[in-house]
Amino acid sequence: MHFRNRQNHSKPPEINLIPMMDVLMTVLTFFIIISMTLGSEKLIDVQLPAEQPDNAPATLPAEPFIVELTGENQVQLNGQPTDVETLKGQMTAYLARNPENTVFLLPSQDLPYEQVMQFLGEMRAVGGNRVSLAIEE
Repeated sequence: MHFRNRQNHSKPPEINLIPMMDVLMTVLTFFIIISMTLGSEKLIDVQLPAEQPDNAPATLPAEPFIVELTGENQVQLNGQPTDVETLKGQMTAYLARNPENTVFLLPSQDLPYEQVMQFLGEMRAVGGNRVSLAIEE
């Protein structure tokens, strides 16, 4: 028996690169357009304060009004013990005499946060936004 050797001389399949190049160029175009659009957006305009040298001390007014909260209802005005009602009267008079000055509250670090915030709220009821919480360095 004679077997015929059938050799199939078919060509290997062709890979068509044109559709693949079309997809690649479309994706590339998409990223180029997106990057150009994101780069041209206007950023938020923020005015930062001028940098101050580290060695410049903070300026305090000529007669500062520093209230120290040392315990529950234990306050000192510029180092002198006083009671809360007297402090409110003195604070009102000070703010009336010095319209550009600020009252500083310097709490003890041992006091609970709630107590400090409650006292700060009472002081702001008298002095408004001219009362500031201070920290000691």
